[in-house]
Amino acid sequence: MEFKLQYSQLNEYSILIEWPVIIDEKMLKNILNFKNAIHKKYSKQKVEVINTYNSILIIYDFNINDATSEFEMLKSLFLDKTNYSESKPHIWEVPVCYDDEFGVDLEHFSNLKKLSISEIIQLHSEAIYTVYFIGFLPGFLYLGGLNSNLFLDRKTAPKLNVKEGSVAIGGQQTGIYPQDSPGGWHIIGNSPIKLFNSNQNPPCNIKAGDKVKFVPISNTGYKHIQLDIMQSEYQLKSIKIDA
Repeated sequence: MEFKLQYSQLNEYSILIEWPVIIDEKMLKNILNFKNAIHKKYSKQKVEVINTYNSILIIYDFNINDATSEFEMLKSLFLDKTNYSESKPHIWEVPVCYDDEFGVDLEHFSNLKKLSISEIIQLHSEAIYTVYFIGFLPGFLYLGGLNSNLFLDRKTAPKLNVKEGSVAIGGQQTGIYPQDSPGGWHIIGNSPIKLFNSNQNPPCNIKAGDKVKFVPISNTGYKHIQLDIMQSEYQLKSIKIDA
């Protein structure tokens, strides 16, 4: 599938490249391949490349003196598939406890969606989600692939303090809050794992293009994992898959 891209200069240091406004796995692969090619092109310079569902933002460490020439170079780079290097994605098995203690919005969610709590847990945990990008907070995964029966608009009044590890649903997406923060999504569970650690390299092991599978655990299992993490004995499970 060929995508028509739009190039624009945001300021003297940055260029925005936009794909069609859709959420699509084939387009994500196209975006990530181009992102890798840009990284490779500027490997000896400090250039930051950030992707979203349908765009790439390039932030240069120098002034863009000739945007037209830079656009042409990027267009040529995009078309030359020999510049692409695909990394093997992983499926990450993320443990989640859906008990009442953690799924503080589950009952309300159940009433609104006319689904039992067990049906919500099954629908949420049986899917394999795609990580489209990381943002909002360091380590916050924007996941695609939520079952349409679980779609629910964000809360009209956001909660001021959502607990770290909260697994939530907002609109057509689900995600995990990597730290305590305000948030307007519906909280259905909590994961004991830490998605972001500034003391490790990389700070977040999960990257755009990877997959996530939520694995239901009991309250006891949650506490065991917490203890293992405190003792540096826990390793998040992952499987490398073909792209």
